Amino acid sequence: MNLKRNKKFFSVRNSLPFFLIALIHTLIGCSNVPTDLKNEGNSGSSDSIIKVALLQINPYGANVEANLKKGDDYCRKAKSLGADIVLFPEMWSIGYSEFYMPGNSHSSKNCLLSFEDWKAKAVDSRSEFIIHFQHLAIELNMAIVITYLEKWNGLPRNVSSVIDSKGNILMTYAKVHTCDFALMESNCTPGDDFYVCELPIRGERVKIGIMICYDRELPESARILMLKGAELILTPNACQLDEKRINQFQTRAFENAVGVAMANYPKPFQNGQSCAFDSNGDKVFVANEKEGIFIVPFDMKKIRAHRKKTIFGNAYRRPNKYHLLISPEADTIFIRNNGLGEKFIRENR
Repeated sequence: MNLKRNKKFFSVRNSLPFFLIALIHTLIGCSNVPTDLKNEGNSGSSDSIIKVALLQINPYGANVEANLKKGDDYCRKAKSLGADIVLFPEMWSIGYSEFYMPGNSHSSKNCLLSFEDWKAKAVDSRSEFIIHFQHLAIELNMAIVITYLEKWNGLPRNVSSVIDSKGNILMTYAKVHTCDFALMESNCTPGDDFYVCELPIRGERVKIGIMICYDRELPESARILMLKGAELILTPNACQLDEKRINQFQTRAFENAVGVAMANYPKPFQNGQSCAFDSNGDKVFVANEKEGIFIVPFDMKKIRAHRKKTIFGNAYRRPNKYHLLISPEADTIFIRNNGLGEKFIRENR
């Protein structure tokens, strides 16, 4: 790959203010790494253990450059803790920052961005932001699942890109189930499909699927990823997680016989609770509310053995009976307006 480094960033990185910020957050991150995390239920050899780093970290608002710098720092720390894959929370490039639209009932006057300012923050695969994480993946010999507001024809997209340890973008997934009940994601272009890629890790080729936040609350998302062969589903998130939603996420693992891992923002922005469950639905880890890096292990040998004998997943499904699932019709009790105050028409999304 012929990726050109951007000298502007590296001069910023070496400035005193950013050094102090990095030092502070390094100390914070260290204090929240779960040193007592054990490979409970993971009986395979160390070669079959894939370690996913959940970055439960707060952003610098919509400051793309500062978020790039902090993301770099935490990727390096995750690597020092043995991570094979780093997972960011949702739309990390702008810290899931929203915008203000006068006259809209869903618009918060506390937002610092106008709609045009927000759109201008979008980046694409040729941007400094993405190219930097491609270089970083090569340098650290580690996969990175980076999240960002993507520049797109028309409205931007809420996406995650899977970057392998060679710096290749294996896939970019755009959130299908955009949160159309809210203003910001009503102004995002939704994705058209779900994707699975094969991620090489120390001789393993792990089949990775991505779903983003609200995607995980709709069972079809994880189901389709399972049908496409996903063994491990990674989920960037940005919302308040309660017991019901964590149990819901656990069920996605159990019913589809896949490992799942989610990275959420900590307090004060959200409430943490980043978590992971194995393919039998057993808890691997649930975080607290504080900022930190959390390394969670997945035993791919165990996951694959379970998938060969489970009664769940695609073992006894009867898809010829499910025609109603793809009907666009909705009972009037479920008719809603979107974040723009207009009737939500799913066929248009």
